[in-house]
Amino acid sequence: MNINADFSQRVVVSSEHEPWVASPLPGVERRMLDRIGDEVARATSIVRYAPNSSFSAHTHDGGEEFFVLNGIFSDEHGDYGPGTYVRNPPGSKHRPSSAGGCTIFVKLRQMLESDETRVCIDTSTAVWQSGPAAGVETLPLYQFGAEQVSLQRWRAETRLPAYSASGGEEIFVRNGSFANENGRYPQGAWLRHPPGWESEPFTVAGCTLYIKRGHLTDVIGAEESRR
Repeated sequence: MNINADFSQRVVVSSEHEPWVASPLPGVERRMLDRIGDEVARATSIVRYAPNSSFSAHTHDGGEEFFVLNGIFSDEHGDYGPGTYVRNPPGSKHRPSSAGGCTIFVKLRQMLESDETRVCIDTSTAVWQSGPAAGVETLPLYQFGAEQVSLQRWRAETRLPAYSASGGEEIFVRNGSFANENGRYPQGAWLRHPPGWESEPFTVAGCTLYIKRGHLTDVIGAEESRR
């Protein structure tokens, strides 16, 4: 299965309009944003757990990164409430579940084998920093090699100067509304820009964004080498 699998192309998905696709486990459904592979896949998804649902124990070949959007996500290592950011490195194992139900933004099999750090950040209590422009605050989440992951909060009527995403970028709109010269993107929108993509972003009402940058050059190179 290939979904938005050409990483040299710009992609925009309004995830809240996408259908829920059942997983092999009862009560666990997914909205697929990009995917290479079938049940074992390099994937970016929104995953929804119904109350009292669980997923069988599994190993993360290639690692797992997730951000809790609502509810409480759990495994044998702890409980993770809304706004929690977690990275489980390649080779890690767990058995996830949710007693009350939850929704998470999750990325699978997208880490370098040398990336061995587990991360767990409660962004609801973390200290934010001044961002790249007036009206923007940033919360760095992780950096490894060229990859940089952060949250940004934009006040209403904020505009950034034009820039080029030299190593590519992904943006997920956690809340509010984000915009650029190509359109406006509400809560739940997911954008993927290839390396070199130029943009002049802004917001009218304000927004909070998950942003990952610098990681797509190696992905494109690996895909081209397999062709």
